[in-house]
Amino acid sequence: MSRTDETTAMDRRRFLRAALGGGTLLAVGGSFALPSLFAAGVAGDRSAPAHTEAGDVLLECFADNGRDLGTCHVQRLVLTDAQWQSRLSPLAFEVMRRDGTERAFSGQHERPAPHGLFRCVACATALYDAATEFDSGTGWPSFWRPIAKRNVIEIRDDSLGMERTAVSCAGCNSHLGHVFDDGPPPTGLRYCMNSVALRFIPRAA
Repeated sequence: MSRTDETTAMDRRRFLRAALGGGTLLAVGGSFALPSLFAAGVAGDRSAPAHTEAGDVLLECFADNGRDLGTCHVQRLVLTDAQWQSRLSPLAFEVMRRDGTERAFSGQHERPAPHGLFRCVACATALYDAATEFDSGTGWPSFWRPIAKRNVIEIRDDSLGMERTAVSCAGCNSHLGHVFDDGPPPTGLRYCMNSVALRFIPRAA
Protein backbone atom coordinates (compact mmCIF):
# COMPACT_ATOMS: atom_id res chain seq x y z
CA MET A 1 0.00 0.00 0.00
CA SER A 2 1.35 3.42 -0.97
CA ARG A 3 1.72 6.23 1.54
CA THR A 4 -1.06 8.14 -0.25
CA ASP A 5 -3.39 5.15 0.09
CA GLU A 6 -2.43 4.82 3.75
CA THR A 7 -3.26 8.47 4.46
CA THR A 8 -6.60 8.07 2.66
CA ALA A 9 -7.37 4.97 4.70
CA MET A 10 -6.54 6.73 7.94
CA ASP A 11 -8.77 9.69 7.01
CA ARG A 12 -11.56 7.27 6.11
CA ARG A 13 -11.16 5.56 9.46
CA ARG A 14 -11.57 8.87 11.28
CA PHE A 15 -14.67 9.66 9.20
CA LEU A 16 -16.27 6.28 9.95
CA ARG A 17 -15.64 6.69 13.67
CA ALA A 18 -17.25 10.14 13.64
CA ALA A 19 -20.22 8.91 11.65
CA LEU A 20 -20.79 5.94 13.96
CA GLY A 21 -20.89 7.58 16.91
CA GLY A 22 6.12 10.28 31.86
CA GLY A 23 8.87 7.04 33.11
CA THR A 24 10.66 6.26 36.42
CA LEU A 25 12.22 2.88 37.13
CA LEU A 26 11.52 1.38 40.52
CA ALA A 27 13.91 -1.01 42.22
CA VAL A 28 11.98 -4.01 43.51
CA GLY A 29 13.85 -6.81 45.23
CA GLY A 30 17.03 -6.12 43.33
CA SER A 31 15.30 -6.05 39.94
CA PHE A 32 13.80 -3.17 38.02
CA ALA A 33 10.14 -2.67 37.23
CA LEU A 34 8.22 0.09 35.52
CA PRO A 35 5.38 1.72 37.44
CA SER A 36 2.08 0.24 36.31
CA LEU A 37 0.05 3.30 35.37
CA PHE A 38 -2.48 1.77 33.04
CA ALA A 39 -4.11 -1.49 32.12
CA ALA A 40 -4.76 -3.65 29.13
CA GLY A 41 -8.22 -3.95 27.71
CA VAL A 42 -9.95 -4.97 24.51
CA ALA A 43 -9.72 -2.00 22.15
CA GLY A 44 -11.51 -1.49 18.85
CA ASP A 45 -11.69 -4.48 16.49
CA ARG A 46 -8.40 -6.09 17.51
CA SER A 47 -8.45 -9.48 19.20
CA ALA A 48 -5.59 -10.44 21.53
CA PRO A 49 -6.92 -12.35 24.54
CA ALA A 50 -3.43 -13.26 25.74
CA HIS A 51 -2.59 -9.59 26.17
CA THR A 52 -5.80 -8.25 27.66
CA GLU A 53 -5.73 -9.83 31.10
CA ALA A 54 -4.03 -8.60 34.24
CA GLY A 55 -0.79 -10.37 34.99
CA ASP A 56 2.95 -10.38 34.66
CA VAL A 57 4.65 -9.36 31.41
CA LEU A 58 8.37 -9.61 30.61
CA LEU A 59 9.80 -6.42 29.07
CA GLU A 60 13.20 -5.05 28.19
CA CYS A 61 13.78 -2.10 30.52
CA PHE A 62 15.79 1.01 29.69
CA ALA A 63 16.99 3.92 31.81
CA ASP A 64 16.17 7.41 30.56
CA ASN A 65 19.76 7.75 29.34
CA GLY A 66 19.19 4.80 27.01
CA ARG A 67 21.10 2.20 29.03
CA ASP A 68 19.64 -1.26 28.67
CA LEU A 69 18.82 -2.57 32.15
CA GLY A 70 17.91 -6.03 30.94
CA THR A 71 14.62 -7.83 31.26
CA CYS A 72 12.15 -6.84 33.95
CA HIS A 73 8.77 -8.11 35.08
CA VAL A 74 5.92 -5.60 34.99
CA GLN A 75 2.36 -6.08 36.16
CA ARG A 76 -0.18 -5.44 33.44
CA LEU A 77 -3.29 -3.98 35.08
CA VAL A 78 -6.85 -3.64 33.79
CA LEU A 79 -8.71 -0.33 34.06
CA THR A 80 -12.22 0.68 33.14
CA ASP A 81 -12.92 3.12 30.34
CA ALA A 82 -13.68 5.77 32.94
CA GLN A 83 -10.25 5.28 34.52
CA TRP A 84 -8.53 5.46 31.13
CA GLN A 85 -10.39 8.65 30.29
CA SER A 86 -9.34 10.25 33.56
CA ARG A 87 -5.66 9.52 32.83
CA LEU A 88 -5.40 10.13 29.09
CA SER A 89 -6.23 13.15 26.98
CA PRO A 90 -9.34 12.76 24.79
CA LEU A 91 -7.20 12.24 21.69
CA ALA A 92 -4.86 9.80 23.42
CA PHE A 93 -7.87 7.82 24.66
CA GLU A 94 -9.34 7.68 21.15
CA VAL A 95 -6.05 6.53 19.65
CA MET A 96 -4.73 4.22 22.33
CA ARG A 97 -7.93 2.63 23.65
CA ARG A 98 -10.17 2.90 20.57
CA ASP A 99 -7.61 2.25 17.79
CA GLY A 100 -8.01 5.77 16.45
CA THR A 101 -5.50 7.71 14.35
CA GLU A 102 -4.36 11.28 14.81
CA ARG A 103 -4.40 13.62 11.82
CA ALA A 104 -1.28 13.44 9.67
CA PHE A 105 1.35 16.15 10.35
CA SER A 106 -0.43 17.15 13.56
CA GLY A 107 1.86 15.47 16.10
CA GLN A 108 4.91 16.92 17.79
CA HIS A 109 7.10 13.86 17.04
CA GLU A 110 6.55 13.78 13.29
CA ARG A 111 10.14 14.84 12.50
CA PRO A 112 13.19 12.83 13.61
CA ALA A 113 14.18 13.72 17.16
CA PRO A 114 17.63 14.35 18.66
CA HIS A 115 19.23 11.74 20.87
CA GLY A 116 16.81 10.11 23.28
CA LEU A 117 14.12 7.49 23.54
CA PHE A 118 10.36 7.31 23.26
CA ARG A 119 8.22 5.82 26.02
CA CYS A 120 4.57 4.85 26.03
CA VAL A 121 2.44 7.73 27.29
CA ALA A 122 0.27 5.26 29.18
CA CYS A 123 2.73 3.02 31.06
CA ALA A 124 6.27 4.39 30.43
CA THR A 125 7.44 1.27 28.60
CA ALA A 126 10.43 2.09 26.37
CA LEU A 127 9.30 1.74 22.75
CA TYR A 128 11.73 3.36 20.33
CA ASP A 129 15.22 4.83 20.24
CA ALA A 130 15.38 8.18 18.44
CA ALA A 131 18.36 6.82 16.46
CA THR A 132 15.93 4.60 14.53
CA GLU A 133 13.49 7.38 13.61
CA PHE A 134 13.38 8.62 10.02
CA ASP A 135 11.38 11.16 8.01
CA SER A 136 8.87 9.00 6.13
CA GLY A 137 6.97 11.93 4.65
CA THR A 138 3.69 10.44 5.89
CA GLY A 139 3.07 12.91 8.70
CA TRP A 140 3.43 10.34 11.49
CA PRO A 141 6.51 9.42 13.56
CA SER A 142 8.23 6.52 11.80
CA PHE A 143 10.88 4.09 13.04
CA TRP A 144 12.65 1.19 11.36
CA ARG A 145 12.55 -0.97 14.48
CA PRO A 146 11.31 -0.92 18.09
CA ILE A 147 13.84 -0.51 20.89
CA ALA A 148 13.12 -4.12 21.89
CA LYS A 149 10.88 -6.59 20.10
CA ARG A 150 9.41 -7.85 23.37
CA ASN A 151 8.16 -4.33 24.23
CA VAL A 152 5.59 -4.23 21.43
CA ILE A 153 2.75 -6.52 20.34
CA GLU A 154 2.04 -7.00 16.64
CA ILE A 155 -1.47 -8.13 15.70
CA ARG A 156 -3.12 -8.74 12.36
CA ASP A 157 -5.63 -5.98 11.59
CA ASP A 158 -8.24 -6.61 8.87
CA SER A 159 -10.31 -3.50 9.51
CA LEU A 160 -11.34 -1.16 6.68
CA GLY A 161 -11.16 -4.00 4.17
CA MET A 162 -7.36 -4.16 4.17
CA GLU A 163 -4.78 -6.37 5.83
CA ARG A 164 -2.33 -4.56 8.09
CA THR A 165 -0.33 -5.22 11.24
CA ALA A 166 -1.36 -3.19 14.27
CA VAL A 167 1.24 -2.37 16.93
CA SER A 168 0.46 -2.09 20.64
CA CYS A 169 2.52 -1.45 23.76
CA ALA A 170 3.29 -4.74 25.52
CA GLY A 171 3.19 -3.04 28.90
CA CYS A 172 -0.44 -1.90 28.71
CA ASN A 173 -1.85 -3.13 25.39
CA SER A 174 -2.52 0.41 24.20
CA HIS A 175 -2.70 0.90 20.43
CA LEU A 176 0.31 2.76 19.00
CA GLY A 177 -0.03 2.52 15.21
CA HIS A 178 0.85 0.06 12.42
CA VAL A 179 3.95 -1.45 10.86
CA PHE A 180 4.49 -1.56 7.10
CA ASP A 181 7.13 -3.12 4.86
CA ASP A 182 8.12 0.04 2.97
CA GLY A 183 10.77 1.32 5.40
CA PRO A 184 14.49 1.92 4.94
CA PRO A 185 17.42 -0.44 5.55
CA PRO A 186 18.47 -2.30 7.54
CA THR A 187 15.01 -3.73 8.34
CA GLY A 188 12.88 -2.44 5.47
CA LEU A 189 10.11 -1.78 8.00
CA ARG A 190 8.21 1.37 8.88
CA TYR A 191 6.69 1.46 12.34
CA CYS A 192 4.15 4.23 11.75
CA MET A 193 3.18 5.53 15.20
CA ASN A 194 0.84 8.15 16.62
CA SER A 195 2.65 11.05 18.29
CA VAL A 196 0.01 11.26 21.00
CA ALA A 197 0.96 7.75 22.17
CA LEU A 198 4.65 8.63 22.60
CA ARG A 199 6.57 10.60 25.23
CA PHE A 200 10.07 11.68 24.21
CA ILE A 201 12.87 11.54 26.77
CA PRO A 202 15.88 13.57 25.55
CA ARG A 203 19.32 12.18 26.23
CA ALA A 204 21.99 14.49 27.62
CA ALA A 205 24.94 14.99 25.26
